[in-house]
Amino acid sequence: MQGRDGVQWLAVAGLFSMVCGTARADGLADLNAALARLQGLSPVKAQVESKSWRKEGEGKEAEEDSGQATVAVESGPAGLQVLYGKDLLAKVEAEQRAKVKDPKVKTPIGFALGEMKATELRSMVSAAGALSREIDEAVFSSEKADSYKGKPARLLSFTLSLDKVPEKDRKYVKKFDGGIEVWIAADGTPLASQFHIDVSGRAFVVVSFTQKTDETRQYGVQGDRLLLLLRKESRNTTSGAGEKVESKIVKTLQLQS
Repeated sequence: MQGRDGVQWLAVAGLFSMVCGTARADGLADLNAALARLQGLSPVKAQVESKSWRKEGEGKEAEEDSGQATVAVESGPAGLQVLYGKDLLAKVEAEQRAKVKDPKVKTPIGFALGEMKATELRSMVSAAGALSREIDEAVFSSEKADSYKGKPARLLSFTLSLDKVPEKDRKYVKKFDGGIEVWIAADGTPLASQFHIDVSGRAFVVVSFTQKTDETRQYGVQGDRLLLLLRKESRNTTSGAGEKVESKIVKTLQLQS
């Protein structure tokens, strides 16, 4: 009798393990299905605002730059268009003229526009492709029940490898930690994600360095498109050879009718 009970227990345990394994795999399958479903070409119009800050150095010698700018973007079957308003262009022109007279003058709008790269703007209005590429480069590690903004969600975790570091720099790395966490809805639609990399090492015997990047993202859906974002925050800290650089970027996307 004990033998049969033991066999039955093992069978139940094995079935439970299979079910749990399937449940864990389903989250990744649901996410991939949602990303495939949300790579739409339906037209979308939006405004993207970028607020940027950068500090280089420490103490009295530190130099800071900050700025804010807004551009309009339109995306559809024909591709991506970025529209710079007349007022914005006039302010950029005024900054450049002031820079000619005084090379030390700050150019906050030009500084913020430097973060409005085409690839970045495209990933905001067509976010499914960018997120799909990121998780393809990572290793799925776990899934668990969680919540996002007070509602039930599933949290998928991925591990990043040293491949994220340029090949020529890998020999200097002593410590690397990187990962991606993605919160998804019941149907697999991404709700938010976090991306982090922490690297440290030593180059040329005497020069030690560290780099830490943290980024949070929030997603939304418009028709058959996944949008990044309704908000995005990015922080980056780099130090080495006696120098330290810190930066923060916040981008906000607002849909336009």
